[in-house]
Amino acid sequence: MSSSPSSTVRKAVIPIAGLGTRHFPASHAVKKELFPVVGADGIARALFHYHLLELEAAGIEEICIITQPGEDEMVKRYLRGPDDNYLKRLEKYPALLREAEQMRGFAKRVSFAVQHQQEGYGHAVFQTKDFAAGEMVLLGLGDHLFRGKPVSPYRELADMAKVSDGKSVSAVNRISAGELKGYGTIAGKRRVEHSGVGSISKLVGRASPRADVSQTVLAAREDARPAALSHGQDFRLIDVSLIIEKPAVAVAQEKLLVDGLPAGTWLGWFGMHLLAPSIYDILGEMIRDDVRDNGEFQLTRAQEIQRQRHGYLALEMTGAQRFDFGVPDDFVASVQAFRHSP
Repeated sequence: MSSSPSSTVRKAVIPIAGLGTRHFPASHAVKKELFPVVGADGIARALFHYHLLELEAAGIEEICIITQPGEDEMVKRYLRGPDDNYLKRLEKYPALLREAEQMRGFAKRVSFAVQHQQEGYGHAVFQTKDFAAGEMVLLGLGDHLFRGKPVSPYRELADMAKVSDGKSVSAVNRISAGELKGYGTIAGKRRVEHSGVGSISKLVGRASPRADVSQTVLAAREDARPAALSHGQDFRLIDVSLIIEKPAVAVAQEKLLVDGLPAGTWLGWFGMHLLAPSIYDILGEMIRDDVRDNGEFQLTRAQEIQRQRHGYLALEMTGAQRFDFGVPDDFVASVQAFRHSP
């Protein structure tokens, strides 16, 4: 049995165990998540390096990277940085010397889980069960990057542990019909933020003056409200009633409705999740019983099972950006967009 999750999120998981097939032959020479990406500060880093920066900004203490066999050494070498002779060459570039020092700091906080067979995203996540050790964990797609203002999207999502009552929470954003084939998509009812009610954070039933929103009201102390639920950002937290992986348009039109969205718009996975510990029990059951979709153990199916058993929440990301590096054309576009994003 999993232990009760804390409202403080300390751990995060970044999977980079994919083969990068769509980037072949470049991915045969260099792993996709090690491709160079230039930040807004003009410094070129490996793609996965930006996850470490964002997670540090979000207050995460421990990070587990999922790799293929032997690839952990590749990442360890990167984080160890250059030898002393090379460091002397960096002395005339103070910003780069600080990067090397910071990388060595990351090396002390990063651990690894190995996915020995390519059996799907859910299978990869299951390899981090021992790392999670009964705690809630943040999960971010290794070939996506994220930015947000005024705080990291990872911080926004981690803050949801304060009000989620132990449920998993997935970040979602608005997608069109043409994007449905690429994302898990949800249906649900929005919660209404009502601040300053009561002395403790709790969920209370209350009649809503609006017919198009849930009758659930989130009551929280002013000092307990997460930054993501600040004034003027009501209705971002959603009680999920259905999760479907890459639905057909007709299915989405019939089953995947969320109040407040324009016609022809849905809420799909943004690329990061806050996962309650029971996700590992469910993934373990799926692997034991060989429950697959398209030949693989899918995380989205596990999330829908978790919703059925324990409930599930989603947070609509309205002030954050996602950069997809998964295929060559998207990589080219995202490199430019990420470099010049504020």
